[in-house]
Amino acid sequence: MTDAHPRTGTVRGTTVTVEEATVHRFLGIPYAGPPSGSRRFRPPVPAAPWQGVRDCTAPGPAAPQNPESPAPPGQEPRTWSEQDCLNLNIWTPGMGTARPVMVWVHGGAYLSGSNSDAMYDGGSLAAATGTVVVTVNYRLGALGFLHLADVLGPGYEDSSNLGLLDLVEALRWVQGNIGAFGGDPGNVTLFGESAGAAAVGTLLGMPSSGLFRRAIMQSGTAERYRTQQESARVCGEFLELCGLDMARAGEILALPVERILDAQEQLVQRTAAATFAVPLPFQPTVGTPSLPLPPLDAVRGGLNTGVDLLIGTNLNEGSFAVEMRPDTAADPDYPDRAAAVLSGAWVPPTAASGYAAALTRLSDREPAGKELLEAAIADSVYRQPSNRLLDARSGSEGRNYSYLFTWCSPAMGGKLGACHALDIPFVFRHVDSPQAAFLTRGKAPTSLSNAMSGAWASFAQAGNPGTPGLAWPEYGTLRATMILDEEPRVAADPRREIREFFEAVRLLPAS
Repeated sequence: MTDAHPRTGTVRGTTVTVEEATVHRFLGIPYAGPPSGSRRFRPPVPAAPWQGVRDCTAPGPAAPQNPESPAPPGQEPRTWSEQDCLNLNIWTPGMGTARPVMVWVHGGAYLSGSNSDAMYDGGSLAAATGTVVVTVNYRLGALGFLHLADVLGPGYEDSSNLGLLDLVEALRWVQGNIGAFGGDPGNVTLFGESAGAAAVGTLLGMPSSGLFRRAIMQSGTAERYRTQQESARVCGEFLELCGLDMARAGEILALPVERILDAQEQLVQRTAAATFAVPLPFQPTVGTPSLPLPPLDAVRGGLNTGVDLLIGTNLNEGSFAVEMRPDTAADPDYPDRAAAVLSGAWVPPTAASGYAAALTRLSDREPAGKELLEAAIADSVYRQPSNRLLDARSGSEGRNYSYLFTWCSPAMGGKLGACHALDIPFVFRHVDSPQAAFLTRGKAPTSLSNAMSGAWASFAQAGNPGTPGLAWPEYGTLRATMILDEEPRVAADPRREIREFFEAVRLLPAS
């Protein structure tokens, strides 16, 4: 057992040995007050201080959520609580030194996930790199992103951005308390994957988010948001699924959380049936007090320009969506499915064939049906938004670095390739864990995990992911990108043909 003394009150954790090093672990520390009862759909408030010693030897509950379907192999439904979900976990190598702090935001399409998922255990990363690792829960789904401003009025203007405001509150807690755990509050790196990375990208465009010095975005975007009009439409549909209309909207404040989750699942299924990509029924809303501008516009205007950024994607981000979605009799052929996905990225149907032509130029062969759809998802949802964020930060005070993860999973006979989320066990040094076994099959190169975790920690330490064994240049005008594979290498503007296609399409006159 070991104690720490943050401002909010003494906490008791455990001391463990990881990778032949000692790590102190504190789990389930509340960083905000309960977001339930009268606080449902309202911004977070700071956690109330406590007396005595708080037991932080076991994880806290996740935010309310439905079980994932299909769930990752071996995963059981998470324990959740609306009242106690705003908690964080800390792993620290020691409490006497001001160490770099890495704050992790989990993914899950803003619908699911937990800071206590085994893949996010920060012990190995903290032990091997000397950093303080923090993992954070935040409100999900309707409870974190439902736009109720139009129907509930004052006090609910930011109800559609609560998940993001929770992260801001967590960062405020880190600023005020991480010193008690050996962390440097002036050297905080916010990092995340998928929806977690989208949250990081959105916080780069939030005026109130200047609480971190560096950002790492793994498969994320600064473009995941809706207008107030779009969010109001989703709200109306959601209220209907709850058995409410606009006149009775206030009843949602006292609705059992299970009813909210049931309506949420129905909305997810409707959204999934209408897309060949990733269903994203809940997203932040712009034009609101906390997010007045689209994040990319705010970044382009210089907001958070001093933040250092490391951003990248996996080569086959769309493979899960392609391989796991069952075909239906109503599905069109693959070129039409790809065109539907591309249309969500401002590619008009008349230009969709140009995307296939660009892929053909890139690989010297015509892409097969599933390959075309997978690439369209990867580019539309992940890779090109990452490129646009890098472009928006051209001339920024902070440094910019890029990567492309290309090591291919042997799972499903290799069909998944370098799939979405495959990078996580490499960063957290869990490539040989049971949770990673489905994707890695015991074949993941430990050297790549060592290189990535070392690069992430080096970036957190000094704003440069380069290490003695891995020279990593800034992105710059050459668009220098680290190819992360068994033998990492630097490439200038990889997949240039695809980037140029999207840029040309955006310059086309509106029809």
